[in-house]
Amino acid sequence: MRPSRQSTKLRPPEGRAPRPPYLPIVWNDLPNLLTLGRIAVIVVLVVVLRDEGPGAGALATGIFFVACLTDYWDGQLARKYSITTTLGKFLDPLADKLLVAAILIMLVGMSRTPRPPSWLVVIIIGREMAVTALRAIASGEGIVVPAEELGKYKMIFQMFALHGLLLHYTYVAIDFHLAGMYFLWISTVVSLWSGGLYAARVAREIRAQQRGSGAA
Repeated sequence: MRPSRQSTKLRPPEGRAPRPPYLPIVWNDLPNLLTLGRIAVIVVLVVVLRDEGPGAGALATGIFFVACLTDYWDGQLARKYSITTTLGKFLDPLADKLLVAAILIMLVGMSRTPRPPSWLVVIIIGREMAVTALRAIASGEGIVVPAEELGKYKMIFQMFALHGLLLHYTYVAIDFHLAGMYFLWISTVVSLWSGGLYAARVAREIRAQQRGSGAA
């Protein structure tokens, strides 16, 4: 008996939603386009933050909030519709690091006080550069080490911190700069902890691979 047409249709993988029939080309690239948009937002934020007044701070906070939403959306789309790409895996964490670094550098360079300590910003950015270098070294050895779960919490605390630091001023009896600094300190501690764990895992994987190569 010849199979029916309906039975020969390709079905999406178990637990995956089918790709929408519209936007057949753009849909595949939508997560990457959202990520690229997040990188482009950096230029807008740098221009807005040249004005140190409360209005510009509130506008920058709104822009940054939308950028954080795109970070959530692109990840959800990529996982839900199985359109994760190698480019997306590279661009997504890079966009987050560039966005955080750009905002912190602009905040340190402002004349308004108080400001985040410059040495603390150096530690935060240095940690991100070190983890990126470790990831590149592991990739060169053919080793894929997933990010630590703590890294996700670090990013969440950083988002809260930057929202508060961008607002800076006191609204509704809330000192947003002080609140932002509390979250920034927490994120820094979590950041260094997760970075240390990641470095240890990369070192273990490389040693294990070298031992395996020697035994072979």
